[in-house]
Amino acid sequence: MIADLKKLIQKHWGFATFRPLQEDAMRAVLEGRDSVLVLPTGGGKSLCFQAPAVLRGGTTVVISPLIALMKDQVDGLQSCGVPAIQLDSSLSPAERFSYEQDVRDGAIRLLFVSPERLMMAEFQNLCRQIDVKTFAIDEAHCISHWGHDFRPEYRMLSRIKEIFPGANVHAYTATATEQVRADICKQLALTNPLVLVGNFDRPNLTYRVLRRGDVDKQVREVLERRKGESGIIYCLRRRDVDDMAATVKGWGYKAMAYHAGMEGDERRRVQEAFINEESDIIVATIAFGMGIDRSNIRFVLHTSMPKSVEHYQQETGRAGRDGLEAECVLLHSGQDFLTWKAILQKSAMENEVADDFLPNALRHAEDMDRYARGAVCRHKALVNYFGQKYEEPSCAACDLCLGDVEKVEDALVVAQKILSCVARVNERYGVNHVISVLRGEDTERVRQLQHDQLTTFGLLKEHAKTTVRDWIFQLIGQGFLMKSEDEYPVLKLNFASWEVMKGKQTKVQLLQPARKERTERVKRSHADESSWEGVDRDLADALRKWRFELAKQTGKPPYIIFSDATLRELARIRPSTPAKLLLVYGIGTRKIEDFGESLLACITDYCAEHDVPMDVVADAPPPPPKPAKTAAITPSRALAIKLFSEGAAIEDVAEQTGRARTTVTEYLCEYIQRDKPASVAMWVAPAIYNRVAAAVEEHGGARLKPLFIALEEKVPYDDIRIVVAHLNKK
Repeated sequence: MIADLKKLIQKHWGFATFRPLQEDAMRAVLEGRDSVLVLPTGGGKSLCFQAPAVLRGGTTVVISPLIALMKDQVDGLQSCGVPAIQLDSSLSPAERFSYEQDVRDGAIRLLFVSPERLMMAEFQNLCRQIDVKTFAIDEAHCISHWGHDFRPEYRMLSRIKEIFPGANVHAYTATATEQVRADICKQLALTNPLVLVGNFDRPNLTYRVLRRGDVDKQVREVLERRKGESGIIYCLRRRDVDDMAATVKGWGYKAMAYHAGMEGDERRRVQEAFINEESDIIVATIAFGMGIDRSNIRFVLHTSMPKSVEHYQQETGRAGRDGLEAECVLLHSGQDFLTWKAILQKSAMENEVADDFLPNALRHAEDMDRYARGAVCRHKALVNYFGQKYEEPSCAACDLCLGDVEKVEDALVVAQKILSCVARVNERYGVNHVISVLRGEDTERVRQLQHDQLTTFGLLKEHAKTTVRDWIFQLIGQGFLMKSEDEYPVLKLNFASWEVMKGKQTKVQLLQPARKERTERVKRSHADESSWEGVDRDLADALRKWRFELAKQTGKPPYIIFSDATLRELARIRPSTPAKLLLVYGIGTRKIEDFGESLLACITDYCAEHDVPMDVVADAPPPPPKPAKTAAITPSRALAIKLFSEGAAIEDVAEQTGRARTTVTEYLCEYIQRDKPASVAMWVAPAIYNRVAAAVEEHGGARLKPLFIALEEKVPYDDIRIVVAHLNKK
């Protein structure tokens, strides 16, 4: 079954190996077991229900929240040779009749619909006629009222099991805390579901949080270092969107506005322009993004704070879906939380919501505010928020780890001054008043309360108000200070506060913007620098132009033809034949049939004109920073490594851990790299080891696909991976 899946995926999608958790997720679909899969954006969730649908036959119904999102997936599947359609309100009666007939004839593997259409009696009858057994729910966090996009229509999906007894249901999402995952299982009435949670880290993304100042200037600085690249600028209000879009267009960029106040046809026109790369930049409210699967978005810029960490993870997740470097910039102000508080309170008053809506929504906004003010590595903070551990000493891909900010040398003394001031005002006042006292502000309120007579008055007078505010919230984020949840919140001390004031707790860290010359270049992340290594940039540009022209001819979005990651690999290797094209990530036989001749002509002409060699044998570029290590919270991983250290066979470890062979092989490679055993003969026969080692000597070991083909496709990928891991440890 798994071997057949691999062949099918290679043929249609051009991928040679599974990504983490994909094999387990696909096995659950093929075995008819309910499941929940949480993988970060770009982690390969969609393939987990698409590939099994093609292998097994029949029709899988996919429930998706947006027409644009459905169209994007259908276009991608059709370009790979997979029969897929969507039924939505944009179809004419004749088109809908024709599509439904294709479904009845058994010609469709994947049928995409909205949750509203699924609840229509007519559509349910169609499903019964073809005996649908599998339902896949995309953006499944919308089901949960704990989630960050509460959508009433999604709650109706709880009836699937009732309407279609015996059907299996699979939920897919990029962001879900443990609480949300439990709620998804409950709402969908899943039966003994397999719950798979991937690594939440996105190492190819560089996160930066800047204190909001001159917004136009800050936005322009990002655009100038990302010239020629695509991006999304998020604004809080519709009027902000319109103003910013006009400003960006005035700077000479191809920018368009998008928000819910626009007519539906206009919104669709904007989305299509962005998808087809006719527009580089979209300025939008949070209504934009979920329906966009464009893989080569290189930056996401928030001009104000999103209302939750889940929103932030989803919206920044639009960037770098192709695995290449991308930048996420958040402009933040202390006013952002108060703005969201007012918006949420108004929404709660005007709409019928659950009693726990407002407290939960405010807590989410506070979590986001705490993240923005935090003094902890951004990657670590996000991974920790979703219940995982990040053990790398530096991500090398955020403002804190890249040195955009610097540590306050006397952080302990500064913290003691702030906490002492809170104590001196008897824990009865909020952030603004404490700042006024610390900065020695001569205001009527300070004088009236006689707080100008306190020993803490003016202790931080040399620092700006925004700086002191940031320090206060950094102390809150580190647990050394609290803020009450009253209508008028005040600062409160806790046990840790007193430990700091007594000097017993010294692990206080405060940050401030680094002192830089204006001309200093913004540091690039490791992923940013390494992803271009060995790539002929001029050829990459030529390939992008070729792709754009082909997209116009075929009516397909450019990134669906080939991703930027594939174009860079083509510009690195410069293949000369269809067989060589098959070595490239993301190119399957269907893509070669459709575009191979034209693609090879483009590469050959360029190489001849510029006198550069073709069929370059080179290792892949250095990998981006490692994702967060989650071994400490994965019992199966720890058990597997222990068993391998005792000499257990792969099949035995798979049985004892309940994990798929591919997953267990990953654990074995970790064990090999960690413990460096002298031999791997327990898991790979010596004759096969020698064959793989010889292939590695000739082709290098950074990419497995060329090795697989060089070995006449007779040595399993798992064996190749084990040998390469052992050779690397040497």
